[in-house]
Amino acid sequence: MGCARLRAPLIRSTMLLDFFANFFASAIALLPIFAQNILNVGAQGYGWLFAAPSIGALVASIAMVPATDRVEKRGTVLLWAVGIFGLSTIVFGLSKNFALSLFCLAAFGASDMVSTVYRNIIRQLATPDELRGRMTGVNMMFFMGGPQLGELEAGVLADVTTAPFSVVTGGIGAIIATLWVARTTPQLRDYHRDDDLMQAQPAAAD
Repeated sequence: MGCARLRAPLIRSTMLLDFFANFFASAIALLPIFAQNILNVGAQGYGWLFAAPSIGALVASIAMVPATDRVEKRGTVLLWAVGIFGLSTIVFGLSKNFALSLFCLAAFGASDMVSTVYRNIIRQLATPDELRGRMTGVNMMFFMGGPQLGELEAGVLADVTTAPFSVVTGGIGAIIATLWVARTTPQLRDYHRDDDLMQAQPAAAD
């Protein structure tokens, strides 16, 4: 019964976004190939490439501190953030310019941070108090499984084809998954800041 309630559209869609975005857009595992064979930037350049997503995420998290509560159309922002996550992955896969690649990876990290914040806000408030621990456990399977399986998929596809092809198709896959979730889950697409208050009121009354 409890697990059936976790299939509610808002909870299910945010978990699917979490999994598909990380599964398809897993460019991090292929960074050594890009640093050595495509961008030709060596070990120091690889270090910058590896750090760029974290730098982008840090900047986004600082910006989100005052901005999170001011955003009205939270579902729309979440979907756009995941879309930008996929788009930055595509441009990174096509790039042969080191500066552009750094920017794309920073955007990758920043958009992932924005989507993570709003996914968690929506999911936590949409889950009844008595199921929140269960929801977190199920979500951890998506959160931990998506990136690892995605890195395996990216590595296998890069071995069969090329690293850029693997990254670009992964970004396209993330965008397609985002469009599918947006189309099939109007509750997420139309999610508004006022919905947070409506969902929080029953918990506050208890």
